[in-house]
Amino acid sequence: MNIKKGDTIEVLSGKDRGKRGQVLRVIPSDDFVVVEGVNLRKKHKRQVQTQGRALTPGIVEFPAPLHLSNVMLVCPKCGEASRVGRQPQGERRVRVCKNCHAVIDA
Repeated sequence: MNIKKGDTIEVLSGKDRGKRGQVLRVIPSDDFVVVEGVNLRKKHKRQVQTQGRALTPGIVEFPAPLHLSNVMLVCPKCGEASRVGRQPQGERRVRVCKNCHAVIDA
């Protein structure tokens, strides 16, 4: 996968097109990412009593997963959404921005 937890991404399609956010979680088995502040869903929670504590009821907003094909990594150097390449550097391969050829991995 070319996107990792903590990366900044831009949404390419859907109702949140153009929005940018930080990746909270990556689900590699299904090719999904969860992005902060993007693809927000609402869930109605009712009050539940567990172990003497009551969880507060109400409407909870949470980010739902987005498919990898709908997002693109934002290069930290040039600030543009770009494709990601892989390049050998020493004993390991690092991610590289296809626009400015800057190394993304530190």
